[in-house]
Amino acid sequence: QVQLEESGGGLVQPGGSLRLSCVASGSGFSIRTMGWYRQAPGKERELVATSTSGGSTNYGDSVKGRFTISGDNAKNMVYLQMNSLKPEDTAVYYCYARIRGMFRTADYWGQGTQVTVSS
Repeated sequence: QVQLEESGGGLVQPGGSLRLSCVASGSGFSIRTMGWYRQAPGKERELVATSTSGGSTNYGDSVKGRFTISGDNAKNMVYLQMNSLKPEDTAVYYCYARIRGMFRTADYWGQGTQVTVSS
């Protein structure tokens, strides 16, 4: 069984920065895609950024130019550097991974970490 664990959320002022981290743990798997989604109160979950094992990245329109996704394949980790944060970035941020196991490929989600942007 694969588990995802996020860290790094918190309260930050507008214009500030935060860095989120996520680690995938378990055994006998390979990561195809890893990244971040977010969900604000009353809104649907939306793409923040993803990164594939081949190095391709994809960003949601609202975070392009402000957020950067990176990863450490050897450690099964993904990071999200968030700069120039805005109040509208306030949401629960979920780590996501598409993982190939011994018998199947499946999507996994972390528990989520709260990011609040407020003065």
